[in-house]
Amino acid sequence: MAGESFTVVPVAHVVGGRTVPEDDYWGGRRSVIRIDAEQFDAGAVVGLDAFSHIEVVFRFHLTDPTDLHPEPRRPRDNPDWPLGGIFAHRNMRRTNWLGVSRCRLLDVDGLDLHVEELDAVDGTPVLDIKPWFTAMGPRGEVGEPAWPSEMLAEYYAPPKD
Repeated sequence: MAGESFTVVPVAHVVGGRTVPEDDYWGGRRSVIRIDAEQFDAGAVVGLDAFSHIEVVFRFHLTDPTDLHPEPRRPRDNPDWPLGGIFAHRNMRRTNWLGVSRCRLLDVDGLDLHVEELDAVDGTPVLDIKPWFTAMGPRGEVGEPAWPSEMLAEYYAPPKD
Protein backbone atom coordinates (compact mmCIF):
# COMPACT_ATOMS: atom_id res chain seq x y z
CA MET A 1 0.00 0.00 0.00
CA ALA A 2 2.81 2.46 0.70
CA GLY A 3 3.43 4.62 -2.32
CA GLU A 4 0.13 3.66 -3.93
CA SER A 5 -1.30 6.42 -6.09
CA PHE A 6 -4.22 6.99 -8.39
CA THR A 7 -5.63 9.69 -10.60
CA VAL A 8 -8.83 11.55 -9.77
CA VAL A 9 -10.65 13.66 -12.34
CA PRO A 10 -12.93 16.52 -11.24
CA VAL A 11 -16.61 15.97 -12.03
CA ALA A 12 -17.46 19.66 -11.50
CA HIS A 13 -16.13 23.02 -10.34
CA VAL A 14 -17.45 25.59 -7.90
CA VAL A 15 -18.61 28.81 -9.57
CA GLY A 16 -19.14 31.99 -7.57
CA GLY A 17 -19.31 32.43 -3.84
CA ARG A 18 -16.15 33.27 -1.99
CA THR A 19 -12.83 33.70 -3.74
CA VAL A 20 -10.64 33.42 -0.64
CA PRO A 21 -10.79 30.55 1.85
CA GLU A 22 -11.37 31.91 5.33
CA ASP A 23 -12.18 30.24 8.61
CA ASP A 24 -15.61 31.65 9.42
CA TYR A 25 -18.82 33.29 8.16
CA TRP A 26 -19.96 30.78 5.55
CA GLY A 27 -23.61 31.27 6.60
CA GLY A 28 -25.94 32.12 3.74
CA ARG A 29 -23.13 32.02 1.16
CA ARG A 30 -24.40 30.79 -2.18
CA SER A 31 -22.50 29.28 -5.08
CA VAL A 32 -23.00 26.91 -7.98
CA ILE A 33 -21.50 23.50 -8.51
CA ARG A 34 -21.20 23.30 -12.29
CA ILE A 35 -21.02 19.67 -13.40
CA ASP A 36 -18.73 19.00 -16.37
CA ALA A 37 -20.96 18.74 -19.47
CA GLU A 38 -18.22 16.91 -21.37
CA GLN A 39 -18.42 14.01 -18.92
CA PHE A 40 -22.09 14.07 -17.94
CA ASP A 41 -25.50 14.84 -19.37
CA ALA A 42 -28.77 15.74 -17.64
CA GLY A 43 -29.30 12.10 -16.71
CA ALA A 44 -26.57 12.40 -14.08
CA VAL A 45 -28.73 14.59 -11.83
CA VAL A 46 -32.12 12.92 -12.29
CA GLY A 47 -33.71 12.61 -8.85
CA LEU A 48 -31.14 14.79 -7.08
CA ASP A 49 -33.65 17.62 -6.73
CA ALA A 50 -35.61 15.49 -4.24
CA PHE A 51 -32.82 15.99 -1.67
CA SER A 52 -32.37 19.01 0.57
CA HIS A 53 -28.63 18.49 1.15
CA ILE A 54 -25.66 17.08 -0.67
CA GLU A 55 -22.21 15.98 0.39
CA VAL A 56 -19.38 17.34 -1.73
CA VAL A 57 -15.84 15.97 -1.94
CA PHE A 58 -13.40 18.54 -3.26
CA ARG A 59 -9.74 19.42 -3.54
CA PHE A 60 -8.25 22.32 -1.60
CA HIS A 61 -6.69 23.73 -4.77
CA LEU A 62 -5.34 26.93 -3.21
CA THR A 63 -3.34 25.21 -0.47
CA ASP A 64 0.40 25.75 -0.41
CA PRO A 65 1.84 22.22 -0.81
CA THR A 66 4.67 23.10 1.56
CA ASP A 67 2.19 24.08 4.30
CA LEU A 68 1.60 20.59 5.68
CA HIS A 69 1.48 19.95 9.42
CA PRO A 70 1.64 16.22 10.13
CA GLU A 71 2.92 16.91 13.64
CA PRO A 72 0.41 17.57 16.44
CA ARG A 73 -0.68 21.19 16.60
CA ARG A 74 -3.33 23.31 18.24
CA PRO A 75 -6.48 24.15 16.24
CA ARG A 76 -6.11 27.64 14.74
CA ASP A 77 -2.94 27.90 16.85
CA ASN A 78 -5.11 28.68 19.88
CA PRO A 79 -3.11 27.93 23.05
CA ASP A 80 -6.35 27.17 24.93
CA TRP A 81 -7.12 24.16 22.71
CA PRO A 82 -5.31 20.82 22.89
CA LEU A 83 -2.74 19.45 20.50
CA GLY A 84 -4.13 17.21 17.78
CA GLY A 85 -2.56 15.20 14.99
CA ILE A 86 -3.36 15.72 11.32
CA PHE A 87 -6.30 13.29 11.49
CA ALA A 88 -7.83 15.13 14.47
CA HIS A 89 -8.29 18.25 12.29
CA ARG A 90 -10.53 18.99 9.28
CA ASN A 91 -8.46 21.77 7.74
CA MET A 92 -6.80 22.05 4.32
CA ARG A 93 -3.30 21.12 5.51
CA ARG A 94 -3.51 17.50 4.44
CA THR A 95 -1.41 15.21 2.29
CA ASN A 96 -4.07 14.81 -0.43
CA TRP A 97 -5.74 18.22 0.07
CA LEU A 98 -9.22 16.70 0.19
CA GLY A 99 -12.19 18.43 1.76
CA VAL A 100 -15.71 17.22 2.50
CA SER A 101 -18.64 19.56 2.90
CA ARG A 102 -22.34 19.08 3.50
CA CYS A 103 -24.43 21.88 2.07
CA ARG A 104 -28.00 22.80 1.27
CA LEU A 105 -29.12 22.05 -2.29
CA LEU A 106 -31.34 24.94 -3.36
CA ASP A 107 -31.97 24.11 -7.02
CA VAL A 108 -30.93 21.81 -9.83
CA ASP A 109 -30.80 23.76 -13.10
CA GLY A 110 -29.51 21.48 -15.83
CA LEU A 111 -26.00 20.59 -14.68
CA ASP A 112 -25.80 23.56 -12.30
CA LEU A 113 -26.39 22.74 -8.66
CA HIS A 114 -27.26 25.89 -6.71
CA VAL A 115 -26.07 25.44 -3.15
CA GLU A 116 -25.80 27.34 0.11
CA GLU A 117 -23.08 27.13 2.77
CA LEU A 118 -20.65 25.10 0.69
CA ASP A 119 -17.32 25.92 2.29
CA ALA A 120 -15.33 25.77 -0.94
CA VAL A 121 -14.29 28.76 -3.03
CA ASP A 122 -14.78 29.80 -6.64
CA GLY A 123 -12.79 27.50 -8.94
CA THR A 124 -12.58 24.59 -6.52
CA PRO A 125 -12.43 21.22 -8.29
CA VAL A 126 -15.25 18.94 -7.14
CA LEU A 127 -14.33 15.25 -7.09
CA ASP A 128 -17.68 13.75 -6.12
CA ILE A 129 -21.24 14.73 -5.23
CA LYS A 130 -23.52 12.55 -3.13
CA PRO A 131 -27.03 13.13 -1.83
CA TRP A 132 -27.16 13.33 1.97
CA PHE A 133 -29.00 10.34 3.41
CA THR A 134 -30.01 10.79 7.05
CA ALA A 135 -29.62 7.05 7.52
CA MET A 136 -25.94 7.36 6.55
CA GLY A 137 -25.26 9.95 9.25
CA PRO A 138 -23.74 9.05 12.59
CA ARG A 139 -25.44 6.24 14.48
CA GLY A 140 -25.52 6.25 18.23
CA GLU A 141 -24.37 9.01 20.51
CA VAL A 142 -21.83 11.40 19.01
CA GLY A 143 -18.92 12.34 21.24
CA GLU A 144 -16.41 15.13 20.75
CA PRO A 145 -14.34 17.48 22.88
CA ALA A 146 -15.57 21.05 23.53
CA TRP A 147 -13.01 22.83 21.32
CA PRO A 148 -14.62 22.08 17.90
CA SER A 149 -17.89 23.77 18.96
CA GLU A 150 -15.95 26.71 20.39
CA MET A 151 -13.78 27.00 17.28
CA LEU A 152 -16.73 26.75 14.85
CA ALA A 153 -19.14 29.04 16.72
CA GLU A 154 -18.97 31.59 13.85
CA TYR A 155 -18.32 29.12 10.99
CA TYR A 156 -21.87 29.18 9.61
CA ALA A 157 -22.72 32.63 10.92
CA PRO A 158 -23.81 35.17 8.28
CA PRO A 159 -21.01 37.27 6.78
CA LYS A 160 -20.22 40.48 8.60
CA ASP A 161 -19.79 42.48 5.36
